[in-house]
Amino acid sequence: MNRDEIERLIPHRAPFLLLDEVTAITADSVEAAYTLRPDDDLWSRIYSGHYPGSPITPGVLLCEMLFQASAVLLGQVARDAGLAGVPVVTRITNAKFKSMVMPGDTVTIRATLKERLANAFYMKGDVRANGKVSLQAEFAVALAEAGGTA
Repeated sequence: MNRDEIERLIPHRAPFLLLDEVTAITADSVEAAYTLRPDDDLWSRIYSGHYPGSPITPGVLLCEMLFQASAVLLGQVARDAGLAGVPVVTRITNAKFKSMVMPGDTVTIRATLKERLANAFYMKGDVRANGKVSLQAEFAVALAEAGGTA
């Protein structure tokens, strides 16, 4: 799935769309990839201020990549089930940052749907760079009205 197809499922757009492609998707899981390009406008600004001289990717942005991948999965689930709303994160638990992600790295992002209760979706996932887990997290997502709250 390319960026155009991703944009049909989630509300994120450049410069804050942090997925290059979805490499696999099933009814309850998704895998995506993203390359951190230190020369593009967004990342050059982030890396110039986040540990200048020895930049690392902020953990909150690794979380955002995971959340965007899960939003693709939930966008497909919602479309297939005839549900309306945009996916919004409502809870983050057990987040663990295990290794650094550096400028130029390509990350693999995986998210799995563990349980669904009405419009609440309980997920887990990880972000990997260079074969190592960089982030593991469990989180909840709800379908909210566009422009509204969860």
